[in-house]
Amino acid sequence: MAATDEDATTPSIEHPLLEPDFLERRLYQLKLAGTAANHHTLVCLPTGLGKTTVSLLVTARRLEEVGGTSLMLAPTKPLVQQHADFYREALQIPDDEIVVFTGDVSPDDRAETWESATVVMATPQVIENDLVGSRISLADVTHITFDECHRATGDYAYNYIAERYHEDADQPLVTGMSASPGGDEEAILEVCENLGLQEVEVMTEEDADVDEFTHETDVEWERIDLPEEVIEIRDALNEVITERLEKLKELGVASSTQPDQSQKDLNRIRAELQQLIDNDQSEGFEGMSIHAEVMKLRQAVTLVETQSVEALRRYFERQRNQARSSGASKASQRMVSDPRVREAMRKAESFDELHPKYSKARMLLAETLGLEGGERVIVFTESRDTAEALTEFLSESFDAKRFVGQGDREGSDGMTQKQQQEVLDEFRAGEFEVLVSTSVAEEGLDVPEVDLVCFYEPVPTAIRSIQRKGRTGRQSEGRVVVLMAEDTRDEAYFWISRRREKEMESELRDLKGMADDLADELDDSQQSLADFEDDGERGAKVNGDGETPDAVGDSSSGSGGVGDRPGLQEFDDGADTAESADNAAETHEPHAEGETVEIVADQREMDANIARDLSRREEIDVRLETLEVGDYVLSDRVVVERKSVADFVDSLVGGDRSVFEQVGAMARHYSRPIVIVEGEGLYEQRDVHPNAVRGALSSLAVDFGASVLRTEREDDTTELLAVIAGREQATADREVSVHGEKGSKTLSEQQEYVVASIAEIGPVTARSLLEEFGTVEGVMIATEDELQAADGVGTVTAERIREVVGSDYSG
Repeated sequence: MAATDEDATTPSIEHPLLEPDFLERRLYQLKLAGTAANHHTLVCLPTGLGKTTVSLLVTARRLEEVGGTSLMLAPTKPLVQQHADFYREALQIPDDEIVVFTGDVSPDDRAETWESATVVMATPQVIENDLVGSRISLADVTHITFDECHRATGDYAYNYIAERYHEDADQPLVTGMSASPGGDEEAILEVCENLGLQEVEVMTEEDADVDEFTHETDVEWERIDLPEEVIEIRDALNEVITERLEKLKELGVASSTQPDQSQKDLNRIRAELQQLIDNDQSEGFEGMSIHAEVMKLRQAVTLVETQSVEALRRYFERQRNQARSSGASKASQRMVSDPRVREAMRKAESFDELHPKYSKARMLLAETLGLEGGERVIVFTESRDTAEALTEFLSESFDAKRFVGQGDREGSDGMTQKQQQEVLDEFRAGEFEVLVSTSVAEEGLDVPEVDLVCFYEPVPTAIRSIQRKGRTGRQSEGRVVVLMAEDTRDEAYFWISRRREKEMESELRDLKGMADDLADELDDSQQSLADFEDDGERGAKVNGDGETPDAVGDSSSGSGGVGDRPGLQEFDDGADTAESADNAAETHEPHAEGETVEIVADQREMDANIARDLSRREEIDVRLETLEVGDYVLSDRVVVERKSVADFVDSLVGGDRSVFEQVGAMARHYSRPIVIVEGEGLYEQRDVHPNAVRGALSSLAVDFGASVLRTEREDDTTELLAVIAGREQATADREVSVHGEKGSKTLSEQQEYVVASIAEIGPVTARSLLEEFGTVEGVMIATEDELQAADGVGTVTAERIREVVGSDYSG
């Protein structure tokens, strides 16, 4: 993407914040950047054609014209680091002002660094946590980029961040980037709605401006015949699946016993079983266990059909270990004890031939790297087990290394971020020739031009297939080969992928240039945002004409910010916009003192939506910490442990830490412990008798002094926490104080904690007493009259303090 010394005639992009002669001038990138600098824009561009450069151009323009901070989000740590390296090379900004935020950086360090950073590169989960915990503000962020924005569905962190950005930023501008934003118009529009995008700019490989920078990528598929022994293993497992489906059919939830029925049908079966459970019918529990076994067996079939016998062996070993462990599910135990499954295990153990996919992969690599003089190959696989075994096998003939994610599991270690970065650096430098990767390298990672991309198996989604193919065919003709086992799920996945890719290409063409119609498709909340911005109330005027600015476009009318500048010409003349800069200097009015209440939430509660929902409220400040005691701290005396109904019952029957231990710890540190039990069917869980549940509730209330409150759903719990925190802090004038921390309190905080615990006088009065008497000892020996000399201590409080301090102990 950078302009090189060897090609001195290649024109480059000039801009005050860009390194001279660094970026090659590509018309399609400048057109996309022109639109994205004026509107909240979804940029769709094939992999390898410089989506990141488009975002960089918009960032440079915003920083030069408006100032503030730029934020770029990417889904993986390696991708975040890659973007940071590129921006440091391309921008004339000090390297220490372009910072990386991942989970490896402590929250306190992130909060401090945020204040001085000009460009922040981050994973979305980190920014979400920092927003929920009130560690950072998006008010001064003038450009935010969501890389691989097709992830903005469901509860993914992108959605919350986008919502907060549009609410909090003084002059928001959003750019979403993806090579493959969704499989149909509905999916693409969902991404637009979730991120607040109002323009869709699409460039395909057929566009004249793009065509000269792309090369034909041939897609070949190699059909693989499975050995007879492998087919026998598969057939034995399918026989068990058929039998289990017959039992589900007897229960009235399955209509077919075919072992290769679709995942959609299996999901429907599970939903019907859940309905039986909800109606308190025992058949539902029995059927759910059988369904779980079917899913395990189908996974085994998929491994032996599409991966390798070695991958199946590793899977069986994990299943055996799980079945032997304490608390093992009946599904695991039943599966590994079935004679036909045991026979399949035995055959897998004794299979010593080379899987035909291994042989074909080795042959393709020999052709590419040997006969054709190629330099690099990427092999993609769905299975980490396969990635490890295949790397070991290919290393016998080639210089190969694996590239997998950071998670780990039994028998399969992940890679740290440092290890991932080292492998990518070595691959780029040509220090080895074959990269065997799981899906972690699919999205956006800037791996070098490769001569061959080998799909060890087809992938059933258009998004992932496009991402993988994007690794080849950038500078010269590339080759993509898909290995397909005959008459297996491989073939189904391959055709699904081809159909979805064609559908996506068609949808993108239809969406191209439909900016005028897009607003009509957005939901009411998104349209409200569009209307709000059209009125200029944020200083971010949106031009709804849907046209892409060109090199000599006229300035749009408006009051600075988004929408008042022409397109790509701005990257050359660097013209000034003082009005925009003035707008950027405006800040939100802070809440006045006393208007907000504070809630401290345990970091691990981010799995639920409660902390996020609380943080959306202007009257509540949420702080995230790793709490030693409880899930939410609402004042110096109130701590809350939240349990779902299932978790509550699980904790009664032998969890890692029983609810009694947890509440006992809460009661030692807080005078008002609360247990919230969330959900329905408390007396209908598992095989626990209702009286056992009632006994536990009684013990929590009587033996531990805990209040046990019931809520129906997360939103109900959210409301209850907000009400309790308001009563404690606004009505009772109490402060939030986190107790039970290990070695984290200063001496002053420990002194305040000791005094505050006397007769529950609280932290405000405790500080007053310590300021009056100087030491904890001075408070303890003071008379009632002396105590009343401190602010906030009257006769009643002084009497209570003396009663606690001076009375004999009777244990």
